[in-house]
Amino acid sequence: MKNKIEKKISPSALKDPVVFLALGAGSGLSPFAPGTAGTLLTVPLVYFLQHFSVEIYVIVTLCVLLTGPWICGYAAKQLQVHDHPAIVYDEVGGFLITMFFAPAGWLWMLAGFILFRFFDALKPWPISWLDKNIPGGLGIMLDDVLAGLVSMACLQAGLLFN
Repeated sequence: MKNKIEKKISPSALKDPVVFLALGAGSGLSPFAPGTAGTLLTVPLVYFLQHFSVEIYVIVTLCVLLTGPWICGYAAKQLQVHDHPAIVYDEVGGFLITMFFAPAGWLWMLAGFILFRFFDALKPWPISWLDKNIPGGLGIMLDDVLAGLVSMACLQAGLLFN
């Protein structure tokens, strides 16, 4: 069962490099919309990666997605709350997926950002099912991965009609 209780994070927890990474280098500590703050943290990374080959983008994205379940799961155990709102490493992976194959440019970045935050925050089915039924670090990551895939599909559909 998911427990998203707002539990205060001890400053000593931030000394753990894995927890610090899971909290998006501290962006997840934002008192307002930590998931949005974590996604904002990813915008410069996406902008940077868009200047490289698709292969580099895929490698970075796969690194985030493959390490995400362990990093998020570890942080959840350390914080003693499953899927604490401050854990935003999953937003990094989701937004990287959203922007995969999106054209470079701030308009597309803004569209992707809005779409991802919409699907991640609202969690329509089946995103909500993943959020409620998959335990551990994998569960923390999967709903954002699916929100990223749905957002990417919307952006790609937008390209067709552009």
